[in-house]
Amino acid sequence: MAMDTPQHSVAQRAISAEAAAIALQAAVAHAATLGIRINVALTDAAGVLAGFLRMPGAFLHSVDIAIDKAYTAASFGFPTAQWMSILAQDEGLRIGLAERPRLVVFGGGLPIREDGVLIGGIGVSGGSAEQDELCARAGLAALGLDVA
Repeated sequence: MAMDTPQHSVAQRAISAEAAAIALQAAVAHAATLGIRINVALTDAAGVLAGFLRMPGAFLHSVDIAIDKAYTAASFGFPTAQWMSILAQDEGLRIGLAERPRLVVFGGGLPIREDGVLIGGIGVSGGSAEQDELCARAGLAALGLDVA
């Protein structure tokens, strides 16, 4: 009698290189309409960098901030702007998370979901938190996706 071999892996979906390029370009195009210069990063669902674009003159420190916003959004699956309300209610969490490298707790990072499945994160830095999020949303909109 043959036994079924157990499966020790799961399939994972990830954003394609083509989709990443479209989202990056759309975020930069939106930044231009706002009159700001940004850095925009895109990660896969595991938070690994999948694409990056820097507008000439964008702040140098914003390179890492954009990457970390995408990483944070992908790793938790919700917009980075939500952290402020979460942290306001839990002092222990606020103190503990402040020690975590790469965690960004202000706006500009969004998860990327397709059909309800997390496939990546997008992070923008260079404007205000609100402007950064608008640029990230423009990247998602160019893919026909929305923040869920």
